[in-house]
Amino acid sequence: MGLSAISLSAQSLADVTVSGDVRNPESLAFTPGMRLLDAVTQTRPNPESYWLAAAWFNQPLLEQQTRLKAGVLFDLQLLKRGSMLNNNDALADVAARLYQDINRLPVTGRKVAVLDPVALEVGFAHNYLLSDGDQLIYPAYTDTITVVGAVQQQCTLALQAKQEVRDYLDSCPRLNQADTDYLWLIRPDGQYQRVAIAAWNRQDGVHAVAGSTILVPVRNDNADLPTPDLNEQLAQFLATQPLAKVAP
Repeated sequence: MGLSAISLSAQSLADVTVSGDVRNPESLAFTPGMRLLDAVTQTRPNPESYWLAAAWFNQPLLEQQTRLKAGVLFDLQLLKRGSMLNNNDALADVAARLYQDINRLPVTGRKVAVLDPVALEVGFAHNYLLSDGDQLIYPAYTDTITVVGAVQQQCTLALQAKQEVRDYLDSCPRLNQADTDYLWLIRPDGQYQRVAIAAWNRQDGVHAVAGSTILVPVRNDNADLPTPDLNEQLAQFLATQPLAKVAP
């Protein structure tokens, strides 16, 4: 995942495209009633590919996620302007950098779903209907973790399977403008959660899986800067992005 520019491929709205680490990558003619398993069976994802991180870009979600991105950008702009008025140039700079990072990411329409071919075959409840123009991407395995947000610079770190998620921050220094009480863990399947990391509220036993993104939140607790949902919405939008290595 990570804050890297991703360009979604153009395609006819009469196709469902399956790409990445699959044996028969192709665009399939869309037919009403077509389901995930129909597309997966024809294209055959490789057993060694990273099924957990597979991404489904669903056309009906584009409008909703367009609004989400616009809201995140609005709040970042609000945070920047308010910080400048309060002579907090450092926080304004962080807000400006995050604005640029988010602005260059696409609206994907990603829908959280189980895309494991075996699970789709045995469990009809996971076998959702497709829409014309949908895309499925199956990535190869990655052994890295990405740390973004209020850090000195974006970091790509080696996965440490038994390491607490908060401990990755030891290798990716936070800025003074970071929230020190929480972080957001964004898993490669599009799920995300807030994790408490301060001494007074610490959650133990939370681990990242390969391909996860850790969002270090920006501190926005100033009552004069009304952006209380900014960090959660940042995490929600980042969760719509696929692994950068498999961007279409």
